Amino acid sequence: MARVVSTVIWLQPDAPPKPAPGAPCNGCGLCCLAEPCPVGVIVSGRRTGACRALQWSAEARQYRCGMLVHPARYLGWPRARPDAWLNRLVRRWARRMIAAGVGCDADLEAIAALAPSPAAPHDRDTPPPSMTSTGTGTGTGTGTEP
Repeated sequence: MARVVSTVIWLQPDAPPKPAPGAPCNGCGLCCLAEPCPVGVIVSGRRTGACRALQWSAEARQYRCGMLVHPARYLGWPRARPDAWLNRLVRRWARRMIAAGVGCDADLEAIAALAPSPAAPHDRDTPPPSMTSTGTGTGTGTGTEP
């Protein structure tokens, strides 16, 4: 029997709901906020917590994998142009490694958290939790597509 873990994850209020397993990635960000995929482990330098390469796109109202948008920023080469050959090469590698386009493999369930009481102390710089995820892990690391 799999161990069920409950974790609070803060999502943008405009983020789309998590797709069904196997459905195309819609940029909900839940998997990447729960833990980094294998590429995210390399980029973030950690195996737990949110992936540092995850980006929020206010225009598209979805999360995007920074390794698919502008990988050089996360590899320590911020001056490289987005269309530079190095970015194109790393983007192609990252797309294959995270199985972009294959479908959602996040074994997580998102449930809305209760709003905090107005009387409860709240740090201005920390957004209130908006989603809680439960599950056994995020799968093999399907990332959000640009």
